[in-house]
Amino acid sequence: MCGRFTLHTSREDLQLAFEGFVFPDVEPRYNIAPTLDILVVRGYGAREVTEARWGLIPQWAKDPRIGSRMINARAETLSEKRAFREAFRKRRCLVVADGFYEWRKEQDGRKTPVYIQLDTGKPFAFAGLWDRWHPPSGDSVTSCTIITTKANRLVASIHDRMPVILPPSAYDPWLAPDTDEPEILNGLLVPFPDASMSLRPVTPYVNSARNEGKGCIASPSPEGTPGAQLTLL
Repeated sequence: MCGRFTLHTSREDLQLAFEGFVFPDVEPRYNIAPTLDILVVRGYGAREVTEARWGLIPQWAKDPRIGSRMINARAETLSEKRAFREAFRKRRCLVVADGFYEWRKEQDGRKTPVYIQLDTGKPFAFAGLWDRWHPPSGDSVTSCTIITTKANRLVASIHDRMPVILPPSAYDPWLAPDTDEPEILNGLLVPFPDASMSLRPVTPYVNSARNEGKGCIASPSPEGTPGAQLTLL
């Protein structure tokens, strides 16, 4: 599962990391939660980054609140699920991020938030799907979901699922409109190499989706108490 992630890389560094992409001005975000607008690439050719609401609302939906249950899509069943199968064939996207969170279950029942990144600290792209919902009245809503797969060995120590992180070599085949063979697309939806990733515990400050800022990725204090001072990076 992927229920929270970050994007705090500067626009300049995003441009360097994603050659040929066109980024808008971006504010650093340390606690991106479902139903918020996130940065995505939806087209093939021009790499213009736009926004979409996180939580896919299928075209046939009667109530947009269904999107809150569609923040993730399992790679193994994209061709079977009504909510995702057409988008899997025709409306694939990249979701721009530079880290994500999972919660590790401790022996005493507590859950420790863990921050997961590439070992380089550079930004990356999740594999995603998008759709456009047209309400009976008012403006249409562009929304998206993040695809998950089985966890690699590193993430499996915390959770059995992880978001699909695509290497740059997969961007073109994933976005190409003339690629719709499930065999080719499914071959891209694999766990990212664990040797190229890192993880570390962070402060419980991130637990609340209302909290923002560098405190979300701060290391927990040695005392581990809720009132202890945060150690910022």
